[in-house]
Amino acid sequence: MISGGCDVVRLAERFGTPLYIFNESVIRQQCRAYRRAFDSYAGGATVAYAAKAFLSQAMAAIVASEGLHLDVVSGGELYTALQAGFPASRIYFHGNNKSDDEIAMACEAGIGSFVVDNPHELARVDLEGRARGRRQRVLLRVAPGIEAHTHEYVRTGTQDSKFGFDLETGQAMDAARLAAAAPGVELAGLHAHIGSQILDTAAMEPLAQVLVALATEIRRETDVVMGELNLGGGAGIQYREEQSPSPTAFARAMGDAVVAACTAADLRLPRLAVEPGRSIVGQAAIAVYRVGAQKHVPGLVPYIAVDGGMGDNIRPSLYGAEYTVVVANRMGAPATQRAHVVGRYCESGDFLARDVSLPSVRTGDLLAFYCAGAYQLPMASNYNRVPRPCVLLVQEGQADVMVERETFADMDARERLPERLRSQSVPAAT
Repeated sequence: MISGGCDVVRLAERFGTPLYIFNESVIRQQCRAYRRAFDSYAGGATVAYAAKAFLSQAMAAIVASEGLHLDVVSGGELYTALQAGFPASRIYFHGNNKSDDEIAMACEAGIGSFVVDNPHELARVDLEGRARGRRQRVLLRVAPGIEAHTHEYVRTGTQDSKFGFDLETGQAMDAARLAAAAPGVELAGLHAHIGSQILDTAAMEPLAQVLVALATEIRRETDVVMGELNLGGGAGIQYREEQSPSPTAFARAMGDAVVAACTAADLRLPRLAVEPGRSIVGQAAIAVYRVGAQKHVPGLVPYIAVDGGMGDNIRPSLYGAEYTVVVANRMGAPATQRAHVVGRYCESGDFLARDVSLPSVRTGDLLAFYCAGAYQLPMASNYNRVPRPCVLLVQEGQADVMVERETFADMDARERLPERLRSQSVPAAT
């Protein structure tokens, strides 16, 4: 098995497993595909990579070099981006509950835009802007009441959601009035995001219509023109049998919807922003595990255990995510069995794949999971005190470490044993 010109089996021998391998060429190809796709939109477009899908300093550097903006959702993501030298002016800061320290940190860094989620945050950004003698650019996040046909855990555009100002009850318009009058903010646009792993772009039409209608109402009541409409991201990818939209199809659906809505409302075309994450990095990586124990019970599907699991990929346990799985050291071997691939963690729900077709698997084999680049490592944990895996970046036969494998000492570095406990005598075992 080859990735980025590198032999995956040799990489596993050299760097150990579990191992995540990101192909730099695929990431760059997707960044460029999105920029080309949105170039056709007449109002001008901004493509911002959604860092929550996967972020490291190396990833931030790649995205910056490809001319994309960046969408962060925490002070930690912002810090990593700034450490990598990402231009602060090209950063959007999202999040439904930003802390005062995070807001101050972002203002001090000079980020391009806040995507404001609630009245409390709007007041805090206004305060920080006034304290610095400037108007901080903001977009208002709107809950448009539109449902994306995807898993309930990754739907974010419905009225019953923790994200955004509600449109139906007038909260979004109230927020626009407040922002327009606030001396410390510049109300620059509107934002909405309806969900993740979206395979059907039909929802873009009603989404554009409600945002354009709100922009029209804001202009009428406040004289403030919404210069940017950010329709979020969420484009899905093909994990197994799905038919996923290409960047071109996603751009066409968004652009056509905005143009039609603006034409109908006699509104000048705003700048269009989009925030792809999974569709840039998801298919760029594979996760490689080594097979350990197996459990065979007559009449039941066998269990094949690997040296990773829900600690580095909780998606199957969290919302039933499915993957294509291959035996990396015996590519092309015919599938002869159905099997469950399970992890090493002490949970019955620690599945990586259920009832998948595999060759006869032996202890020591390497299993590779495709499309491992998005929302796996960002949600990784140290459950059972298991270290998180090594992450590689491969390109034209060269492999570089993006993230070192965590050690027991790394996990223990923040632990503190109070002196009163250290000095206590340990009773003899009975």
